[in-house]
Amino acid sequence: MQINVGSTDRVIRGVVGLALIVAALTGAIGVWGWIGVVPLATAIFRFCPAYTLFGMNTCPVTKTERGK
Repeated sequence: MQINVGSTDRVIRGVVGLALIVAALTGAIGVWGWIGVVPLATAIFRFCPAYTLFGMNTCPVTKTERGK
């Protein structure tokens, strides 16, 4: 797995994921709130399978990666 989720993207995913899980735990939105596990997991692992399918990457390119 190559890292493809950048810092800003990671923070947004983490906040949204946690908000959905908390809303599900409090009963505010029901069972669908558990879908927040997906953005939270992608934030933790810094890898998004959908980004791979669409050829996207929100990580900045480092100097060592430019030479590849």
